[in-house]
Amino acid sequence: MEFIVSEGDKGLRLDQFLSRELAQQFSRSQVKKLIEAGEVQVGKESVTAAHYKVKPGEKVRVEWEDRKADETRAEAIPIDIVYEDQDVLVVNKAPGMVVHPAHGNPFHTLVNALLYHVRNLSGAGGPIRPGIVHRLDKDTSGLLVVAKNDAAHFSLARQFKDHTIDRTYEAIVRGVVQHEEGEIDEPVGRAFLNRKKVVVRPSGGKPALTYYQVKKRFANATWLAVKPRTGRTHQIRVHLAHVGHPVLGDAFYGVKMLGIDRQALHASKLGFVHPRTKEKLTFESPLPEDMKALIRRLESSS
Repeated sequence: MEFIVSEGDKGLRLDQFLSRELAQQFSRSQVKKLIEAGEVQVGKESVTAAHYKVKPGEKVRVEWEDRKADETRAEAIPIDIVYEDQDVLVVNKAPGMVVHPAHGNPFHTLVNALLYHVRNLSGAGGPIRPGIVHRLDKDTSGLLVVAKNDAAHFSLARQFKDHTIDRTYEAIVRGVVQHEEGEIDEPVGRAFLNRKKVVVRPSGGKPALTYYQVKKRFANATWLAVKPRTGRTHQIRVHLAHVGHPVLGDAFYGVKMLGIDRQALHASKLGFVHPRTKEKLTFESPLPEDMKALIRRLESSS
Protein backbone atom coordinates (compact mmCIF):
# COMPACT_ATOMS: atom_id res chain seq x y z
CA MET A 1 0.00 0.00 0.00
CA GLU A 2 1.39 3.41 -0.97
CA PHE A 3 0.65 6.94 0.24
CA ILE A 4 1.78 10.36 -0.99
CA VAL A 5 2.70 12.97 1.64
CA SER A 6 0.72 16.18 1.11
CA GLU A 7 1.71 19.76 1.98
CA GLY A 8 -0.52 19.57 5.03
CA ASP A 9 1.43 16.59 6.33
CA LYS A 10 4.78 18.39 6.22
CA GLY A 11 6.87 17.72 9.34
CA LEU A 12 4.71 14.90 10.70
CA ARG A 13 6.51 11.98 12.28
CA LEU A 14 6.38 8.87 10.10
CA ASP A 15 4.46 6.91 12.74
CA GLN A 16 1.92 9.74 13.10
CA PHE A 17 1.42 9.93 9.34
CA LEU A 18 0.92 6.17 8.94
CA SER A 19 -1.21 5.84 12.08
CA ARG A 20 -3.69 8.21 10.46
CA GLU A 21 -3.55 6.52 7.05
CA LEU A 22 -3.81 3.00 8.51
CA ALA A 23 -6.19 3.76 11.36
CA GLN A 24 -8.57 0.97 10.28
CA GLN A 25 -5.83 -1.67 10.12
CA PHE A 26 -3.28 -0.94 12.85
CA SER A 27 -2.84 0.82 16.17
CA ARG A 28 -0.05 3.39 16.50
CA SER A 29 2.09 0.92 18.47
CA GLN A 30 1.67 -1.66 15.70
CA VAL A 31 2.60 0.97 13.08
CA LYS A 32 5.75 1.74 15.07
CA LYS A 33 6.65 -1.96 15.11
CA LEU A 34 6.15 -2.16 11.34
CA ILE A 35 8.51 0.77 10.87
CA GLU A 36 11.19 -0.60 13.21
CA ALA A 37 11.01 -4.00 11.49
CA GLY A 38 11.86 -2.43 8.13
CA GLU A 39 8.39 -2.87 6.65
CA VAL A 40 8.10 0.77 5.57
CA GLN A 41 9.86 2.49 2.68
CA VAL A 42 10.08 6.22 2.00
CA GLY A 43 10.95 6.61 -1.65
CA LYS A 44 13.28 3.70 -2.40
CA GLU A 45 14.82 3.53 1.07
CA SER A 46 13.71 1.50 4.08
CA VAL A 47 13.16 3.79 7.07
CA THR A 48 13.26 2.23 10.56
CA ALA A 49 12.99 5.41 12.65
CA ALA A 50 9.43 6.21 13.74
CA HIS A 51 10.43 9.84 14.38
CA TYR A 52 11.46 10.42 10.74
CA LYS A 53 9.81 13.66 9.54
CA VAL A 54 7.92 13.19 6.27
CA LYS A 55 8.19 15.71 3.42
CA PRO A 56 5.60 16.78 0.85
CA GLY A 57 5.65 14.63 -2.27
CA GLU A 58 7.38 11.66 -0.65
CA LYS A 59 5.97 8.20 -1.40
CA VAL A 60 5.49 6.09 1.72
CA ARG A 61 5.06 2.41 1.05
CA VAL A 62 4.01 -0.27 3.56
CA GLU A 63 5.43 -3.51 2.23
CA TRP A 64 3.38 -5.86 4.37
CA GLU A 65 0.13 -4.55 2.96
CA ASP A 66 1.23 -5.58 -0.53
CA ARG A 67 1.67 -9.23 0.38
CA LYS A 68 -0.89 -11.92 -0.19
CA ALA A 69 -2.88 -12.82 2.89
CA ASP A 70 -1.49 -16.34 3.00
CA GLU A 71 2.18 -15.28 3.12
CA THR A 72 2.30 -15.51 6.90
CA ARG A 73 1.49 -19.17 6.66
CA ALA A 74 2.25 -22.31 8.59
CA GLU A 75 5.37 -24.13 7.42
CA ALA A 76 6.53 -27.57 8.56
CA ILE A 77 9.91 -26.33 9.78
CA PRO A 78 11.48 -28.26 12.68
CA ILE A 79 11.92 -26.18 15.84
CA ASP A 80 13.25 -27.05 19.28
CA ILE A 81 10.44 -26.42 21.79
CA VAL A 82 11.94 -26.81 25.27
CA TYR A 83 8.79 -25.93 27.24
CA GLU A 84 5.09 -25.48 26.51
CA ASP A 85 1.85 -25.01 28.43
CA GLN A 86 -1.48 -23.30 27.75
CA ASP A 87 0.01 -19.81 28.00
CA VAL A 88 3.63 -19.82 26.84
CA LEU A 89 6.25 -21.82 25.06
CA VAL A 90 10.02 -21.49 25.10
CA VAL A 91 11.94 -22.16 21.90
CA ASN A 92 15.64 -22.79 21.42
CA LYS A 93 16.12 -20.86 18.16
CA ALA A 94 18.65 -22.12 15.68
CA PRO A 95 21.18 -19.68 14.18
CA GLY A 96 20.22 -18.44 10.74
CA MET A 97 16.47 -18.34 11.45
CA VAL A 98 14.66 -15.01 11.24
CA VAL A 99 12.11 -14.58 14.04
CA HIS A 100 9.22 -13.11 12.03
CA PRO A 101 8.40 -12.22 8.41
CA ALA A 102 9.80 -8.89 7.24
CA HIS A 103 10.89 -7.20 4.06
CA GLY A 104 13.35 -9.58 2.39
CA ASN A 105 12.40 -12.52 4.62
CA PRO A 106 8.71 -13.30 4.05
CA PHE A 107 8.98 -17.09 4.55
CA HIS A 108 10.79 -19.77 6.56
CA THR A 109 10.77 -17.76 9.79
CA LEU A 110 10.18 -18.86 13.36
CA VAL A 111 6.64 -17.46 13.12
CA ASN A 112 5.93 -19.66 10.08
CA ALA A 113 7.19 -22.66 12.05
CA LEU A 114 5.19 -21.74 15.16
CA LEU A 115 1.98 -21.46 13.15
CA TYR A 116 2.50 -25.07 12.07
CA HIS A 117 3.34 -26.48 15.51
CA VAL A 118 1.02 -24.38 17.73
CA ARG A 119 -2.71 -23.95 17.28
CA ASN A 120 -3.13 -20.62 19.10
CA LEU A 121 -0.75 -17.68 19.40
CA SER A 122 -1.21 -14.21 20.86
CA GLY A 123 -2.39 -11.58 18.41
CA ALA A 124 -1.11 -8.64 20.47
CA GLY A 125 2.07 -8.39 18.42
CA GLY A 126 0.18 -7.77 15.19
CA PRO A 127 -0.66 -9.96 12.19
CA ILE A 128 2.91 -10.73 11.15
CA ARG A 129 4.24 -11.32 14.69
CA PRO A 130 1.75 -13.67 16.36
CA GLY A 131 3.08 -14.73 19.75
CA ILE A 132 6.31 -12.73 19.45
CA VAL A 133 7.15 -10.79 22.61
CA HIS A 134 10.86 -10.27 21.97
CA ARG A 135 13.37 -11.12 19.27
CA LEU A 136 16.79 -12.54 18.67
CA ASP A 137 18.89 -11.48 15.69
CA LYS A 138 18.85 -13.87 12.76
CA ASP A 139 22.33 -15.21 13.50
CA THR A 140 21.98 -15.25 17.29
CA SER A 141 20.92 -18.63 18.64
CA GLY A 142 19.20 -19.56 21.88
CA LEU A 143 16.17 -19.18 24.10
CA LEU A 144 13.10 -17.14 23.24
CA VAL A 145 9.70 -17.07 24.97
CA VAL A 146 6.49 -16.99 22.91
CA ALA A 147 3.00 -15.98 24.12
CA LYS A 148 0.02 -18.19 23.26
CA ASN A 149 -2.63 -15.65 24.31
CA ASP A 150 -2.90 -11.90 24.77
CA ALA A 151 -2.90 -12.02 28.59
CA ALA A 152 0.39 -13.90 28.55
CA HIS A 153 1.78 -11.48 25.94
CA PHE A 154 0.97 -8.39 28.00
CA SER A 155 2.41 -9.95 31.18
CA LEU A 156 5.67 -10.90 29.48
CA ALA A 157 5.91 -7.56 27.67
CA ARG A 158 5.57 -5.78 31.01
CA GLN A 159 8.40 -7.87 32.45
CA PHE A 160 10.63 -6.97 29.52
CA LYS A 161 9.71 -3.29 29.89
CA ASP A 162 10.48 -3.40 33.62
CA HIS A 163 13.78 -5.23 32.94
CA THR A 164 12.84 -8.08 35.28
CA ILE A 165 13.45 -10.82 32.69
CA ASP A 166 16.59 -12.80 33.56
CA ARG A 167 18.70 -13.17 30.41
CA THR A 168 22.24 -14.42 29.96
CA TYR A 169 24.11 -14.70 26.67
CA GLU A 170 27.37 -16.46 25.85
CA ALA A 171 29.66 -14.43 23.60
CA ILE A 172 33.11 -15.13 22.21
CA VAL A 173 34.84 -11.84 21.48
CA ARG A 174 38.02 -10.63 19.85
CA GLY A 175 40.93 -9.75 22.14
CA VAL A 176 41.72 -10.49 25.77
CA VAL A 177 39.29 -8.78 28.16
CA GLN A 178 41.38 -7.54 31.10
CA HIS A 179 38.85 -7.18 33.90
CA GLU A 180 37.04 -10.20 35.33
CA GLU A 181 33.72 -8.37 35.06
CA GLY A 182 32.40 -4.99 34.13
CA GLU A 183 29.56 -2.98 32.68
CA ILE A 184 29.03 -0.92 29.56
CA ASP A 185 26.67 1.98 30.15
CA GLU A 186 26.37 3.76 26.82
CA PRO A 187 23.25 5.02 25.00
CA VAL A 188 22.65 3.57 21.56
CA GLY A 189 20.64 4.59 18.51
CA ARG A 190 20.39 4.21 14.76
CA ALA A 191 23.31 5.46 12.70
CA PHE A 192 22.50 8.57 10.68
CA LEU A 193 23.90 7.33 7.37
CA ASN A 194 22.97 3.64 7.67
CA ARG A 195 19.62 3.21 9.40
CA LYS A 196 20.08 -0.56 9.64
CA LYS A 197 23.12 -0.06 11.84
CA VAL A 198 23.07 0.79 15.55
CA VAL A 199 25.85 2.84 17.14
CA VAL A 200 26.74 4.32 20.51
CA ARG A 201 25.19 7.79 20.56
CA PRO A 202 26.11 9.83 23.66
CA SER A 203 23.65 12.49 22.49
CA GLY A 204 20.18 11.39 21.41
CA GLY A 205 20.62 7.66 21.99
CA LYS A 206 18.47 5.47 24.22
CA PRO A 207 19.92 4.32 27.57
CA ALA A 208 21.54 0.89 27.33
CA LEU A 209 23.32 -1.11 30.02
CA THR A 210 25.23 -4.36 29.57
CA TYR A 211 27.05 -6.42 32.23
CA TYR A 212 29.71 -8.98 31.36
CA GLN A 213 31.84 -11.55 33.16
CA VAL A 214 34.87 -13.45 31.85
CA LYS A 215 34.40 -17.21 31.58
CA LYS A 216 37.66 -18.06 29.83
CA ARG A 217 40.53 -16.27 28.11
CA PHE A 218 42.41 -17.45 25.03
CA ALA A 219 45.48 -16.10 23.23
CA ASN A 220 43.53 -13.38 21.42
CA ALA A 221 39.90 -13.96 22.34
CA THR A 222 37.65 -14.16 25.40
CA TRP A 223 34.56 -16.17 26.26
CA LEU A 224 32.07 -13.98 28.13
CA ALA A 225 28.79 -14.36 29.98
CA VAL A 226 26.78 -11.24 29.10
CA LYS A 227 23.66 -9.88 30.80
CA PRO A 228 21.83 -7.03 29.06
CA ARG A 229 19.83 -4.95 31.53
CA THR A 230 18.05 -3.17 28.69
CA GLY A 231 16.81 -4.64 25.43
CA ARG A 232 17.97 -2.31 22.66
CA THR A 233 18.39 -3.55 19.10
CA HIS A 234 21.85 -5.13 18.59
CA GLN A 235 22.78 -3.91 22.10
CA ILE A 236 25.30 -6.60 23.04
CA ARG A 237 27.02 -6.57 19.66
CA VAL A 238 27.24 -2.77 19.57
CA HIS A 239 28.43 -2.39 23.18
CA LEU A 240 31.13 -5.04 22.89
CA ALA A 241 32.39 -3.61 19.60
CA HIS A 242 32.44 -0.15 21.18
CA VAL A 243 34.86 -1.25 23.92
CA GLY A 244 37.13 -2.93 21.40
CA HIS A 245 35.93 -6.51 21.77
CA PRO A 246 33.53 -7.24 18.89
CA VAL A 247 31.81 -10.61 18.81
CA LEU A 248 33.77 -13.05 16.66
CA GLY A 249 32.09 -13.78 13.34
CA ASP A 250 30.06 -10.56 13.45
CA ALA A 251 30.82 -9.07 10.04
CA PHE A 252 28.37 -6.20 10.60
CA TYR A 253 29.99 -4.76 13.74
CA GLY A 254 33.33 -6.54 13.75
CA VAL A 255 35.11 -9.01 11.53
CA LYS A 256 34.40 -12.39 9.96
CA MET A 257 36.00 -15.37 11.67
CA LEU A 258 37.25 -18.60 10.16
CA GLY A 259 35.46 -21.55 11.70
CA ILE A 260 32.11 -19.85 12.33
CA ASP A 261 29.86 -18.22 9.75
CA ARG A 262 27.79 -16.07 12.11
CA GLN A 263 28.28 -14.01 15.24
CA ALA A 264 29.35 -16.17 18.19
CA LEU A 265 26.42 -15.12 20.37
CA HIS A 266 24.00 -17.48 22.12
CA ALA A 267 21.07 -16.76 24.47
CA SER A 268 21.88 -19.42 27.05
CA LYS A 269 19.59 -18.56 29.96
CA LEU A 270 16.06 -17.16 30.18
CA GLY A 271 14.01 -16.62 33.32
CA PHE A 272 10.61 -15.01 33.78
CA VAL A 273 7.54 -15.05 36.02
CA HIS A 274 4.82 -17.24 34.54
CA PRO A 275 1.85 -15.04 33.48
CA ARG A 276 -0.76 -17.31 35.07
CA THR A 277 0.88 -19.18 37.97
CA LYS A 278 3.31 -16.37 38.96
CA GLU A 279 5.97 -19.04 39.39
CA LYS A 280 9.53 -18.09 38.40
CA LEU A 281 10.62 -20.28 35.48
CA THR A 282 14.23 -20.56 34.36
CA PHE A 283 15.55 -22.33 31.28
CA GLU A 284 19.08 -22.99 30.07
CA SER A 285 20.43 -23.91 26.66
CA PRO A 286 23.89 -25.40 26.06
CA LEU A 287 26.24 -23.85 23.53
CA PRO A 288 25.48 -24.88 19.94
CA GLU A 289 28.03 -27.02 18.15
CA ASP A 290 29.53 -24.23 16.03
CA MET A 291 30.44 -22.21 19.13
CA LYS A 292 31.81 -25.30 20.86
CA ALA A 293 33.99 -25.97 17.82
CA LEU A 294 35.22 -22.37 17.87
CA ILE A 295 36.18 -22.69 21.52
CA ARG A 296 38.06 -25.93 20.84
CA ARG A 297 39.94 -24.21 18.03
CA LEU A 298 40.82 -21.25 20.26
CA GLU A 299 42.00 -23.60 23.02
CA SER A 300 44.25 -25.51 20.67
CA SER A 301 45.83 -22.33 19.33
CA SER A 302 46.45 -20.78 22.76
